[in-house]
Amino acid sequence: MPVAEEEPSEGVLLSGEANVATRIRVEREARGWSTNALSDRLNEAGFEMNPSAVWRIENGKRRINLDDAIGFAEVLGIDLRNLVGPPQLAAKARAMELIDEVVDAFRATQRANMAFTKARDALDTYLAEHPDIREEADLMVQSAMAEEASKTMLKMHGPQPGRDDTQSADEA
Repeated sequence: MPVAEEEPSEGVLLSGEANVATRIRVEREARGWSTNALSDRLNEAGFEMNPSAVWRIENGKRRINLDDAIGFAEVLGIDLRNLVGPPQLAAKARAMELIDEVVDAFRATQRANMAFTKARDALDTYLAEHPDIREEADLMVQSAMAEEASKTMLKMHGPQPGRDDTQSADEA
């Protein structure tokens, strides 16, 4: 069944070139420019392109190369990175910034999980060789982790209702 040629609905994530084509059309139309007007602006900026090429790119009939994408981004006054993002999100710069923050935080979490696993494995290997200190070491780890978790919860959520705000995380 052929897909209707209309703007993608909210939440639909297209692939890179489809994003660029859609975004170019959306940005051009938002400015009230024809394909001729966009072509003229590209040419004035030193990016040679005729109106037919603009139409073919917007309609997926011509692939866009990096130089073309740079030209469109410059003429449209948008960041190249945002040109390739999903049009519904890329048009909202703050959304893109927040998405980047979430992805960066996720990557940091993944790195931290790998570091934790490596450290825990090293400790477990050591304790397997020294079973006489396993119980004490496990208690120390559990206590330290519980303390850190309490501090994090306090930072994230504030003090528990009914508790004195001046209590430290150590007392919580």
